[in-house]
Amino acid sequence: MRALCWDGSSLRLTERPLPAPDADTAVVRVQLAGVCSTDRELTRGYTGFRGVLGHEFVGTVEAGPAAWRGRRVVGEINFSCGRCPTCSAGLRRHCPTRRVMGIVAADGAFADYVAVPVANLHAVPDAVADDAAVFIEPLAAAFEILDQVQVEPGLPALVLGDGKLGLLVGQVLAHAGARVLVVGKHDDKLAILRRRGIDTMRLDRWQPARVPLVVEASGSAGAFAVAVAATAPRGTLVLKSTVAERAPHDLAALVIDEITVVGSRCGPFAPALAALAEGLVDVRSLIAARYGLADGVEALRQAAAPGMLKVLIDAS
Repeated sequence: MRALCWDGSSLRLTERPLPAPDADTAVVRVQLAGVCSTDRELTRGYTGFRGVLGHEFVGTVEAGPAAWRGRRVVGEINFSCGRCPTCSAGLRRHCPTRRVMGIVAADGAFADYVAVPVANLHAVPDAVADDAAVFIEPLAAAFEILDQVQVEPGLPALVLGDGKLGLLVGQVLAHAGARVLVVGKHDDKLAILRRRGIDTMRLDRWQPARVPLVVEASGSAGAFAVAVAATAPRGTLVLKSTVAERAPHDLAALVIDEITVVGSRCGPFAPALAALAEGLVDVRSLIAARYGLADGVEALRQAAAPGMLKVLIDAS
């Protein structure tokens, strides 16, 4: 099969053996895969990954347990052992021996086929098209905030960043009743939220005012200080950015202002699927370009362009 592989120094399309199914693992024929900022960070050294990239996908089960064959699916990306104390406590995404699709010790979805544990699969409702379903993984990451932070109606909330994740977080928080302001650098991207009645502001025009909930989703290591300065005393700062770059941080303000810092990564698929089925979140406006798998190297190059929204890879 064709697969887009990162070997630590270069990205290239190669031929790889087909993954093998078993009683606990399905082989999914990939239809669409989304290029994430994390994929680009992996090519800059994040996690030291080697192998097939890609963790946002929708496809059809071709091999594996009979109950799943032929079903259109998406899949959670953390492959846990299911037996350790962490897994038994309901924290499978934090299993100490987990593998992570296309990120840590498990091949990803920039390929014709990807192997996924059956426990990680979710069937896609007929009402959700492929080009919406491919957003399930990042949309679930946005919904994770609602599991971690109490969002009361009218709560002032600031989202820093107008990339794909920032635009999804802004919509999810607004749907939960928060009074959201999304700050970013690109008028055309911010316009996606304004069309849905969500307040936005260009970064170069923003006059910071401290609010009780701040979500840092800019993808920049240097934005941490800005996010801290924008968080009200005893407020909550949610960190969403994962970057290879390391930056020094002055932690004194967190102590002085008694700010709660919440790391936030993957999230629940069920509410994300429901939101798409009900049309509560606009994801299709985030699609900027599509490439065939044969042009996957160019897809990642284009995804790295400043201001680029979602680039999709069509493996069908």
